[in-house]
Amino acid sequence: MDKGKRNLTPIPPDGGWGWMIVVACFLTTFFARGITRCISVFFVEFQMQFSQDYSRTAWIHSLVDCTTMLCAPLGSLIGARLSHRIAAILGGVLATIGFVFSSFATTMEHLYLSLGIITGMGFALSYTPAVAMVGIYFRERTALAYGIAMSGSGIGTFLLAPVVQLLIEYYTWRGALLIVGGLLSHLCVCGALMKPLDEREIGSEECQRSECNFLVPVAVTLDTGPSKSFQNHAHQLCPPLKADFLLLSLSFFFLACGCTVPFVYLVPYALGVGLSNQQAAILMSILGVTDIVGNITFGWLADRKCWRPCRLASYMLAVGLEGLSCLLVPVLQGFPGLLAFVLLYGYFDGAYVALIPVVTSDIVGPAYLSSALGLVYFLHAVPYLISPPIGGWLLDTTGSYTAVFFLSGSCLMSSSVALAILALHRSRVKPGKLTRIGFNIPVIAFTNLSNMG
Repeated sequence: MDKGKRNLTPIPPDGGWGWMIVVACFLTTFFARGITRCISVFFVEFQMQFSQDYSRTAWIHSLVDCTTMLCAPLGSLIGARLSHRIAAILGGVLATIGFVFSSFATTMEHLYLSLGIITGMGFALSYTPAVAMVGIYFRERTALAYGIAMSGSGIGTFLLAPVVQLLIEYYTWRGALLIVGGLLSHLCVCGALMKPLDEREIGSEECQRSECNFLVPVAVTLDTGPSKSFQNHAHQLCPPLKADFLLLSLSFFFLACGCTVPFVYLVPYALGVGLSNQQAAILMSILGVTDIVGNITFGWLADRKCWRPCRLASYMLAVGLEGLSCLLVPVLQGFPGLLAFVLLYGYFDGAYVALIPVVTSDIVGPAYLSSALGLVYFLHAVPYLISPPIGGWLLDTTGSYTAVFFLSGSCLMSSSVALAILALHRSRVKPGKLTRIGFNIPVIAFTNLSNMG
C-alpha cells in the first residue's frame, strides 16, 4: 500500500493500562455523578439558611445538571485540541473550587454561581474525557469496561449520601461542602491517569472497517494534542439520521423532564413525612444500589441474542414502571413504603440508563450512534434545568408533594407512550424504507457525550 495512503491511528489494547483508565472513569463517575445526586441532602439546609422557597432552592441542583450537559461539548473540544488528561485535570480544579467557594456562601445567588455553574462546568470537563478514554482503550470488551466504569454513579450515591449527612451533622453544611471539595480534588488524580495511546501505523482500508470505528470517532477524540487529524475533520458533519429518531428524541425529552425530580425531592419529602435525616440518607443510598443492579442486569440481558428483539419493549417497560412508581409516592408515608419506592425506581432507573445506547443504536444504526447519543444527552440540558424548579413552584403553590411526583410520573409515562408509538411505527415500516430527517449534527459539538447519564 502506498505510504501516502496510510494513517497513524491508536489501536485499542483492550487491557493493559486500559484498566487504569476504567478505574479513573469509575472514580470520576463516583464523584461527579454521585455528588450531584447527593446535593439533595443539602436541600433543607440551604432552604433554612437562606429562608428561600422550594423553587428557588431547586435551581441549585438544576444548574449543576444543566451546566454539566451544556458544557460537555467543551470537554470534548478541549480533549481533542489539547488532551483528555488536561481537560480532566482542569475539570477537577474547577469542581474543587466550586465546592470550596460554596462553603463561604452568603446568598442563594452565590450558590447558583459556585455550586451550580462552576462545579457543573468542572464535572463536565472531567466526566466527558473520562468516558471518551474508555472508548479509546477498549473495543472487544467495551461493554464490560463501560459497565464497570459507569457503576461509579450508583456506588457513589450509595456511599456518599450517608457520609454527606454525617458531615453536615458534625461540621454543618459549610464544613461538609469544604470537605467534599477536598474529595473532589481527586478528580485531578484521575485525570493524570489518562495518558494517550501510542500511535501505530495501519492501512487506510483497515480504518474503514468496523474495528477502527469503536464508539467514539477517532478523528475527534484522539488524545494527540492539537493534531492535524482534528483540524482536517473538524468541519465534517455526520450523515442524516432516521426519522424514527424524532420519536425517540421526544421520548428522551419527556424522560429528562421526569427523571431528576425524585432525586431532588425524595429527601425533603421523606423528612416531611416524619423520617429522620439518617433514614432519608439511607433511602438515597439504597436508590444508588438498586440503580447499579438495574444497570447490570438489563445491560447483560440486552447483549443476549434471545433478548435482542425485546430491547425496545424492555426499555419502554422500564420507563413506564419508573413513572408508575412516582405516581404512587404521595400515598407512601412511612419508611417501608418509601423503601419499596426506591427499590422499584432505582432498579428501573438503572435499567433505562443501560438501555439508552442500545436502543438508540437499534434505531439509528451503529454508524450514527455517537452523534445521535450526543444530541440526545445535549437535549437533556433544558429539562434538567427547568423541571426541578417547576416542581418547587408546584410545591410552593399547592403545599403538597402530590403535584411534584405527579409531574415526574406523568412525564415518564409520556416517555413510555412515545416509545409505544415508535414501536408501532417500526412494526409498520419495513427496514431500509424509513425516511430521513434533513439536517446534520456537527460531530465536534456532540462527540464524547455518548456515554453520559
